[in-house]
Amino acid sequence: MTFIEFKKLLLDAEISLPKFSNLIKVSEKNIQSYKKKGEVPNTIAVIAQCFAKMHHCGMDYRAVVEALELKAKTKKGGFSKKVKNSEKSTHD
Repeated sequence: MTFIEFKKLLLDAEISLPKFSNLIKVSEKNIQSYKKKGEVPNTIAVIAQCFAKMHHCGMDYRAVVEALELKAKTKKGGFSKKVKNSEKSTHD
């Protein structure tokens, strides 16, 4: 699915991209990166299609997704952790 088709589905579902990313617990920056690629991954396409169809049928997809109590994934490690570890060793 192209990024443009994806954005049209969000309009059909009456949800903005920031609210969509927050609802499914994927960073907005991550989803915006698909714009450069021109297409979205299959899983994101399926979610957007389901949201649009559920909205069209009068179903509250937001409540369904919120009931899942999804957790945003956080990166472990990375630069900030290395800085903390080096700060820790200088304070010991």
